[in-house]
Amino acid sequence: MGVAPPGPSGGARRHLPAGTAAHGPYSVDVGPATAGWGHAALRVLPLPPGGHHTYDTGDSEWIVLPLSGGCTVTADGRTFRLTGRPGVFHSVTDFAYVPRETRVTVASRGGGRFALAGARCERRLPARYGPADAVPVELRGTGTCSRQVNNFAAADTFDCDRLIAVEVLTPGGNWSSYPPHKHDEERPGEESLLEEIYHFEIAPHDGTPGFGYHRVSPSGHGRNTDLVAEVRDGDTVLVPDGWHGPSIAAPGHDMYYLNVMAGPGAERAWLIRDHPDHAWVRATWPGRPADPRLPRYSAPGPTPPDHRAPAP
Repeated sequence: MGVAPPGPSGGARRHLPAGTAAHGPYSVDVGPATAGWGHAALRVLPLPPGGHHTYDTGDSEWIVLPLSGGCTVTADGRTFRLTGRPGVFHSVTDFAYVPRETRVTVASRGGGRFALAGARCERRLPARYGPADAVPVELRGTGTCSRQVNNFAAADTFDCDRLIAVEVLTPGGNWSSYPPHKHDEERPGEESLLEEIYHFEIAPHDGTPGFGYHRVSPSGHGRNTDLVAEVRDGDTVLVPDGWHGPSIAAPGHDMYYLNVMAGPGAERAWLIRDHPDHAWVRATWPGRPADPRLPRYSAPGPTPPDHRAPAP
């Protein structure tokens, strides 16, 4: 995997501006070796029309998720055709799960960009297709705290060994990942120990690039990560520990981020603890409406059988 630039103290940087985590064929290449942690990984693979890429999964499970365009994914003697989407602000997408210890080929007739979300794992689960129409679309929060969550590989929606991954869309001017929360301790039934990656896309406004802000503050556990980052399209943020949030979208610029999480716990679960100074915010949500700009989109209709089934 690629090598993240060193931070001020010589360790891995936590904010990786677009292009700074590129390596080989990947525009983003972050994993345990470069992040300095044990499990979570993210690669972003751009392919030209007619392009293809083959890689070995090694000791990790992976989900191939189209960010733009469609592709075929071949693994374990099976080929899955992913319809994909024009872009992350356009629709939910289908995806493919590929297990550890296999060779994978991603090929795209029309070209596109494809996220490879990974996690070191123990079990070898079967390669599978994830249809877009089965992705739960959740509206979370109210008012200016409203956001949309596409739970394509949440802990309770799609079976993986260690990997948890979701997409979040935040309308311009809103706050998400709020109230600030953490998952940097293993507290049975209360909190999971999970590493987390945020990968951002920011919608332009009338052709003008946008931006947002992301905060991670020390929790007293782990490395006491302390970060305030201005994030732009293609940036990546690593969260090994700490209270994280808010992620703030600038007015006029919708924000997308892909969350990739994994950890060492025996139970694959997303259990969080809200920051005690801000936990009251969540109690104001019941019975109040979400931002009327949401949902940005819903899950599509049933996936055609020739896409749902693996190709011969």
